[in-house]
Amino acid sequence: MKPIRYAVIATAAAALALAAGVAAAQERVTFKSAKSTSSYYQMAVQVAEAMKAGSDGGIIVTVEESQGSVQNVMEVKARGADYVFTTPPSLVGLAQGGKAMFEGKGDPAFDEIRALFPIPSLTMHFVMSGASGVTDFAGMEGKTILLGKGSFGAREGEKYLQLFGLEGKVELAEVELSNAVSALKNGQIDGFVTAGSYPAPNVIEAAASVGVNVLSLTDDQIAESKRTRLVIPAGTYAGQESDIVTTSLPVVAYTTTKMSDDVAYELTKTFWEEREAMGAGAPWWLGVDESLMPTITGKIHAGALRYYKEAGFTLTDANM
Repeated sequence: MKPIRYAVIATAAAALALAAGVAAAQERVTFKSAKSTSSYYQMAVQVAEAMKAGSDGGIIVTVEESQGSVQNVMEVKARGADYVFTTPPSLVGLAQGGKAMFEGKGDPAFDEIRALFPIPSLTMHFVMSGASGVTDFAGMEGKTILLGKGSFGAREGEKYLQLFGLEGKVELAEVELSNAVSALKNGQIDGFVTAGSYPAPNVIEAAASVGVNVLSLTDDQIAESKRTRLVIPAGTYAGQESDIVTTSLPVVAYTTTKMSDDVAYELTKTFWEEREAMGAGAPWWLGVDESLMPTITGKIHAGALRYYKEAGFTLTDANM
């Protein structure tokens, strides 16, 4: 009987060790995205759910609200190995070069930023209330517009106003972007600018509750912006009878070299394996495929590189 007894004890010990191993293997990650009313926050929640499902609970992602992409990059200086954030690749380049909004704020930590995977592109929306009667950029003159504060979308919106001759000709509202729809309903503003991937939740709400015109850009305006032309199909928003021509900018999920190779590998592998399932519930994921990999213009994390090489993705020398 003793051998049996010892076997039972050994089996129980092995089970406990296995359970301890599983618990120890569980990884917790903080995903810094955007404002809670934005499409990018919803994407972060979807990624968190996908990571949990795809890893059988081995990866637990906590989503954090953010004021925008600039803040996400700046926080690299103080964050640890569990930090994942989203931002356009161009902002990473500016941070590493100490340029524009990062001038005088450089830090060696910025050089340790590494890409994981692309996510749906940032899409500019210039949203005007139907009551304003504004149907083009010239009509914005004299109107009250909400750009928000601190976010990349706000900075882009300000840039477009300058490019199209509207600087100083519109009144900028001192309201948080999270309050854009209520401010539009209350008549505090005539319109707002948001940069969420389409369909953007705050634009959906505004179109359904107030009635809006989402402005299209001309080919000349798109050329001036030096961004990529993008078409939002008719019917995307309530009352939208024709296509909206606007601009987009790629967005990527990043971490830093503080993250272990194994965790970066699992995050990247799980993302691509769960992407199709995410697309079944949210169409914006269907546009994320290998064709977006060239938008990652800088270095990819070594753990993510391992996955991409295994999966046969095409990479560039700059990614290494």
